[in-house]
Amino acid sequence: MSVSIKSKAFNYGLACFEGIRAYWDDEEKQLYGLCMKTHYDRLLESCKCLNMKIPYTVDELCEITKELLRANNHKATTYIRPIVYKGAETLKPTLRDADDRIVIYTELMESYSEKDELRVAVSSWRRITDSSLPPRVKATAGYLNSALAALEVTSNGYDEAVFLTNSGVICEGPGENIFFVKKGKLLTPPTSDDILEGITRELVIKLAKNELGMEVEERSIARTELYNSQEVFFSGTAMEIISVVEADNRIIGTGHQGEVCKKLKALFQKARIGKLKGYENLVEKIY
Repeated sequence: MSVSIKSKAFNYGLACFEGIRAYWDDEEKQLYGLCMKTHYDRLLESCKCLNMKIPYTVDELCEITKELLRANNHKATTYIRPIVYKGAETLKPTLRDADDRIVIYTELMESYSEKDELRVAVSSWRRITDSSLPPRVKATAGYLNSALAALEVTSNGYDEAVFLTNSGVICEGPGENIFFVKKGKLLTPPTSDDILEGITRELVIKLAKNELGMEVEERSIARTELYNSQEVFFSGTAMEIISVVEADNRIIGTGHQGEVCKKLKALFQKARIGKLKGYENLVEKIY
């Protein structure tokens, strides 16, 4: 396959994408696609926002993905990247062209981060807003914002960035949602604070409520709450669930992964291969 150098996706970032995981269970010798239908639902929602159309249903996209995984004979944990893009080669940066295409590729990936505990810094770059380049749409162009924030903080020795909104409240990471544990509650920014409506985020909220019996509150989070929470952690398809132990040179909690994060990670690890009772419908067998 080739993509023209004149493609609007290459020239202007006129594309949207998803990130999906398939987890290998060595005991069962089975590969499990996690939340595949939910991811493809969100991809089609992104397409709708961008006036892009592809001739496939969610079920058809899931079947195509399963066929691709089987054809590649993946028998290890795998990352799946579907991209819908403008193949049109006219110069104008418009979304009105009808040349919409989809490509799906896979990549073996056990762990996205090399660390279990992260040091973060608040970026001077503010998060894109719903009135400029909507974060709930996984548009490729929006990830320049993420790349700039990550470049800034990693150049200064940190592992990951934290975004603020234009109004100065905590938003999310460059590619992850963020959670806080305070006084026995689990807190997370609301969808109205310019966050991606994360699929792993939704699962974390369900696990915390239903399995840990925690009260979960979605509300705006002040920057100082990043420093005085008992625990902070990220969630995302690639990142999964990972603890934040230091922010802007301030130790969070004990300076190590907290108990809530540990418990949620353990539950997630069962759910992702269909071994958590009540959550079996999240996964689809590939073989």
